[in-house]
Amino acid sequence: MRNSIEFELYGPYALFTDPLTKMGGEKMTYNVPTYQALKGIVESIYWKPTLLMIVDEIRVMNPIKMESKGIRPIEYGGGNTLANYTYLRDVRYQVKAHFIFNPHRPEMAFDRNEHKHHNILKRSLSVGGRRDIFLGARECQGYVEPCEFGSGSGYYDEKEEVYFGTMVHGINYPDETGKNQMEVRLWNPVMKNGVIKFIRPDECRNVRKLRDMEPKFFDSSNVESSDELLNQLEIGGD
Repeated sequence: MRNSIEFELYGPYALFTDPLTKMGGEKMTYNVPTYQALKGIVESIYWKPTLLMIVDEIRVMNPIKMESKGIRPIEYGGGNTLANYTYLRDVRYQVKAHFIFNPHRPEMAFDRNEHKHHNILKRSLSVGGRRDIFLGARECQGYVEPCEFGSGSGYYDEKEEVYFGTMVHGINYPDETGKNQMEVRLWNPVMKNGVIKFIRPDECRNVRKLRDMEPKFFDSSNVESSDELLNQLEIGGD
């Protein structure tokens, strides 16, 4: 696919929180990453307001295993609460994603050089990303490296279909939709032979408004162009 990357994502623990479990201060992970979590990871590899990152599919390589831990959340008003967090353990995925130019950012037209953005994206992936990778929560450090999607054997390759019920797909922000509001998207993912193929955000039909929100403004005064950024990388390295 045009402007695409394929990478392996792994780490000792992950917490892709089911929002229904937050009510009492405790957290339980979904069985698999959400689209939004993977999009955030792709944006940690390389992000520019010029681009919209699209996650195409994920392949679950390791068996889905969970582990509960007693956690003391930070309470700035004092207190000594003990909460129970349930994490995914020993996770490994293959992810395929690509980018398009953000149609709701006409002020970033000066930065629409897809060849250079793609080169920077691939270079950023090769060094593990431009920012730290977190697997759903800050305490869950993750790692990325290039791979060929579909290579190797996965634990669920022979499992025809696995249903995960209703999950959060992701969050709609104003700069991605052109609407001055934040929305949440829901969907019902199905894993077939270890692979979940994501529908695009604009294909989600179960969308609910959360609150009004204004987009942040970007233009050439506060964003480096891909030309400038690539020149810096070539001069100073990654």
